[in-house]
Amino acid sequence: MKSFFICLWSVLFVILLTFIINCFEGYLYPIKYSEEIKKYSEQNLISASLVASVINVESAYKKDCVSSKGAKGLMQIMPETAKWIAEKREMEFVEDKLFDIEYNIDFGCYYLSYLMRYFEDEDLAICAYNAGMGNVSKWLKDESLSENGKLVKIPFEETNTYLNKVKKNIRHYKNKYQI
Repeated sequence: MKSFFICLWSVLFVILLTFIINCFEGYLYPIKYSEEIKKYSEQNLISASLVASVINVESAYKKDCVSSKGAKGLMQIMPETAKWIAEKREMEFVEDKLFDIEYNIDFGCYYLSYLMRYFEDEDLAICAYNAGMGNVSKWLKDESLSENGKLVKIPFEETNTYLNKVKKNIRHYKNKYQI
């Protein structure tokens, strides 16, 4: 009888622990706007888990977020970058639309896709999303930072931390939400 109660308490403990872990993961790795994320990631041939990760790291899913440098919306797009995207796509640029969920995710996915094609490497694209294409291009030309077109050292600590956070988030979004 004693072993039955030990087994019962063990099962209940595991169930409770699983519940707590799932709640904690949902807090750390929320998912909102999944339809928009799937739609625009598919249109731009990039991973939905990458997009969800970038949104979580950039804005924690706060659509009205503005960075100290002026990046706006869910995917924290700089107005100058959004203007460039709009020109490239022959669209009208309206800065206030960067707070619109669909517009922001559409532009963010387009830009991530562009960076993926340009650098032909997900890590480099993620670094460029944070530090800018110009910086990453310079780093790749610096032999003390790169070997054979791969970064071996990221000189900006912020970008290194950003890359690690996004990559960690990608794993969680793939596993938890299968996106």
